[in-house]
Amino acid sequence: MSHTPSVAEADLAKIIRSEPARGRFRILRWLSVIIGFVLIAGGFLWLRAGSPADALPRFQTTTVSRGDLRVTVSATGQLAPVNEVDVGSEQSGTVKEVFVDYNDRVKKGQVLARLDLSKLQDAIAKAKAELASAEAKVLQTVATVKEARANLGRLRQVAKLSGGKVPSSADLETAEATLQRANADEASARAAVDVARAALRSNETDLSKASILSPIDGVVLSRAVEPGQTVAASLQVTVLFKLAENLSQMELQVDVDEADVGQVHAGQSAAFTVDAYPNRQFPARISLVRFGSETVDNVVSYKTILNVDNDDLSLRPGMTATAEIVTAERQDVLLVPNAALRFTPPRPAANDAPKSGGGLLASLLPRPPRPPDTKVASTTPDKSAAQQVWVLREGQPTPVAVTVGQSDGRMTEVTSAELEAGASVITARMSSKP
Repeated sequence: MSHTPSVAEADLAKIIRSEPARGRFRILRWLSVIIGFVLIAGGFLWLRAGSPADALPRFQTTTVSRGDLRVTVSATGQLAPVNEVDVGSEQSGTVKEVFVDYNDRVKKGQVLARLDLSKLQDAIAKAKAELASAEAKVLQTVATVKEARANLGRLRQVAKLSGGKVPSSADLETAEATLQRANADEASARAAVDVARAALRSNETDLSKASILSPIDGVVLSRAVEPGQTVAASLQVTVLFKLAENLSQMELQVDVDEADVGQVHAGQSAAFTVDAYPNRQFPARISLVRFGSETVDNVVSYKTILNVDNDDLSLRPGMTATAEIVTAERQDVLLVPNAALRFTPPRPAANDAPKSGGGLLASLLPRPPRPPDTKVASTTPDKSAAQQVWVLREGQPTPVAVTVGQSDGRMTEVTSAELEAGASVITARMSSKP
């Protein structure tokens, strides 16, 4: 008996027949996804790695040259006269007259100002009277001595004629004592004359000092007194006038830092500028470097004196000046920039080495940033250490030993058997990618 399939059995057979086709389609779809993922990952890695030429390090170079080198030390200070004198008054009193003003030229001994002389003149008159009295006292004592001496002589004559009977010995002793007292009075009167004469000279000196005189030939820089002003003499004399002896010869007093003072000594040349003439340089020469130090805000410096010619009187006392002291000069020497002496090729970083493991996922993960290639170094090369510069040979940095000389902070004098003018030295490493 034949069996007629039902509708349900027919649907089941159709599903069974379609199952292999559906599996193949699913496999093809996953293979397409994997291939696309591999292509994207490969493109990303290719873009990240770049070409071999881009991976090579690049360096900045500078040409070695021959030239002159001047090493200077910078210092700041103020201009001042070679000889500046503060003039005051030793006497107290009221200023009666002032005879000079600012910028006046004065001669040595010229009267600058004068105090009221009334009291001083009275003191002199009194001293003269006391001297006259003392001198009169001397005349009186001289007469007394003469009288006592004559009286003693007469008594001695009488005693001689009378054979010693008259006068008595007591009378003779009294006469001798009177003569001695008269001689003492005369000596005292003469001493009083000397005292009165000394007092008169002192008063006359005070009178002369009431006229304030110029001690030098020079120029009046400042005046701090007016007629009618009271001057009180004390242990610290009040400055009434400030005089400069010769403004055609001045000195520049600068403070040299303790780090530079070892390079500075007398006889070195210098040049300085002032704000009043910014486009002009004035020559100078060091005359003295003081041993004593000065400390301001915990900064130690040494006062250095420079002689300055000021024939045209363009420079004035008190001007602030910035000096460049020439400590060394070199002609026709081999020069390299200080950056070349500071440069050192960076060591390969650990993340620059090829990776043997990690797979595709590790290569796709971001890496930490590479450390900078620059090396921290001092501005001025250390002369006590062995020095070298680096040159490019076949694209690779190669060290060349050099002996370091003077440096001006930007260029340094070097000597080397392997380095010549025109050679290129490395000063910095540039980024491997633009």
